[in-house]
Amino acid sequence: MKNRQFQHVAVLMGGTSSEHEISLRSGTTIARGLQQAGYNVRSVVLAEDRLPELPGIEAVFIALHGRFGEDGGIQQLLEERGLPFTGADSRSSRLAFDKLLTRATLAPAGLPLAAGQALGATESAAAIRLPCPLVVKPPREGSSVGITIVKDPTGLEDAIAEGRRHDRELLIEEFVPGREWTVGIVDDEALPPIEIQAAMDGGWYSWNAKYFSQGTTQYIFAEDNPDDVALSLQCRRLALEVFRTLGARGFGRVDFRIDPTGKPFVLELNTIPGFTEFSLLPMAAARAGMPLPALCQRIMETAAC
Repeated sequence: MKNRQFQHVAVLMGGTSSEHEISLRSGTTIARGLQQAGYNVRSVVLAEDRLPELPGIEAVFIALHGRFGEDGGIQQLLEERGLPFTGADSRSSRLAFDKLLTRATLAPAGLPLAAGQALGATESAAAIRLPCPLVVKPPREGSSVGITIVKDPTGLEDAIAEGRRHDRELLIEEFVPGREWTVGIVDDEALPPIEIQAAMDGGWYSWNAKYFSQGTTQYIFAEDNPDDVALSLQCRRLALEVFRTLGARGFGRVDFRIDPTGKPFVLELNTIPGFTEFSLLPMAAARAGMPLPALCQRIMETAAC
């Protein structure tokens, strides 16, 4: 582990998005890890979309999820103040947070994406060109908020209404059957891929499965299955391609669907993945030999502005 360039750091958590409570859990875990790594840590809970004064703070660990955390808002304020912070800069955060912008950036690079289309704010289900099953997503939310898997056309109107509770414009994607994988990235290193097997909500890795699974969701390291070793290496490579194409830095997590033929499809890049007791990045880092304090220090030392 490299020597620390920062000593007095702040962890920003909470925020005004739908993921406020999850952010508090992540921030609390990160603050504990940084303290165990020897930092002088100040936990800062945000209740509005503004950056408070942070006297004596040398760098910031952003643990905000959702809007004003991952969308470039807080990053832009920190850049203007010249205060180093963890994770993607404001431009890359905007690209990764908006799933429509993500697709527009990744598709020209040849990265594998499911078929998809935007549904404008005034468009109805009649404008959808994709057959069911499909997925209706608010493009600027995280943690599966507002997402619905639609198995037949009778469910489209309800799915659109649910999505528009969170964003007027929607992303409609082909549903890729198969398996759910994720690859964490720390300091430009792809961590061991994890397969997620959710028992709740019909096997979909929903909000409930992410944070309230109570042991019903299983997490399997893909490389433990001899049949998945080659796919594991492929997903690590693709995750780094996604990370670099979107211009991210520091840390992140790339989610995939693996179809029944073994082909991976990129879902999204999470630029500030969770650090709760169920979170996947700390799990993968531990597998790679990085306990929580070492993980938090390694990320903290990538802070830049």
